Amino acid sequence: MATSLQNLSEYDASQFIDISTKRFGLVVAEWNRELTDVLSAGAYDTLLKHGALAEHIFRNTVPGSFELTLGAQFLAQHEEIDAVICLGVVIQGETKHDDYICHAVAQGITQVGLKFNKPVIFGLVTTNTLEQAWDRAGGKHGNKGVEAAVAAIQMLGF
Repeated sequence: MATSLQNLSEYDASQFIDISTKRFGLVVAEWNRELTDVLSAGAYDTLLKHGALAEHIFRNTVPGSFELTLGAQFLAQHEEIDAVICLGVVIQGETKHDDYICHAVAQGITQVGLKFNKPVIFGLVTTNTLEQAWDRAGGKHGNKGVEAAVAAIQMLGF
């Protein structure tokens, strides 16, 4: 669903499971760090809000969004990690690099989740402009990091 129709930070928590014993890995791209730090804070705060313990949330950084897949695999291979949340921002530029990066990351994150049979969440903001990215990093469309954390909680209750 388009973010213009659904705020990324609005959700129904009535069916959430107890996550106090769950361990979460956050993989955060350093590229566009001003934005990804906001996404990471949104995810972290949402996990805490719904019962995760701070000592059960592990944040790791990778250079850019393309590296989210391998970073996710490094975390997902650990049995004690229950879910991995991948956060990055890809903004369209003058070339088609964004198409290749977004496609590769989407495919890779899907494969990591299937390989390790655990939630590996796609929290990648993909926009045409910097303004649109800010709109999805706590702006008028909410915070994609919040949405990603909610997706992880929901999938753990599946």
